[in-house]
Amino acid sequence: MHSFCSRRGCPDGQYSNAELVQAADGTFYGTTVRGGADYRGTVFSIAPTGEFTTLHSFDATYGGQPLAGLVEDTDGTFYGTTSAVQANAYGTTFSLSVGLGPVVNPQPAYGQVGTAINILGTNLTGATSVTFNGTAAVFALISRSLIATTVPTGATTGTVQVITPKGMLSSNIAFLVRP
Repeated sequence: MHSFCSRRGCPDGQYSNAELVQAADGTFYGTTVRGGADYRGTVFSIAPTGEFTTLHSFDATYGGQPLAGLVEDTDGTFYGTTSAVQANAYGTTFSLSVGLGPVVNPQPAYGQVGTAINILGTNLTGATSVTFNGTAAVFALISRSLIATTVPTGATTGTVQVITPKGMLSSNIAFLVRP
């Protein structure tokens, strides 16, 4: 999909060493340790069509050399860490919003019929429906960010969806129903 260059000064980054995160929009997001505008690493995206975009180039002001991948919060924001700020500093944490909408995150992301599942999300208050790939589940709203449920009979592998007064939220990965 994309080949990073191997020389100093590569604007797209060098040494992508962490796993990619696939967001709800189907796009993959990741980091590089080196390269970018100040040779301190980048955050990038690769669309399902293969289109590569550098989203951020780190500099000494806000950290550099991200050694780990990104984590997507249920509000659609990415978070990560860097290993350096300047020669004598120890790194930073950062967030990056690219305009993604909120998602729900089933924990765990797999289970058999009857397995207890927690669904994490942002502003789940007033939820009226939870489905596993279209199969309705009985659920309890525990807090504005947590729903407790079980995998319903008839559920199949696919998207977990929660309907709230603000709209429908979907999981960014398929929930795996095990036999």
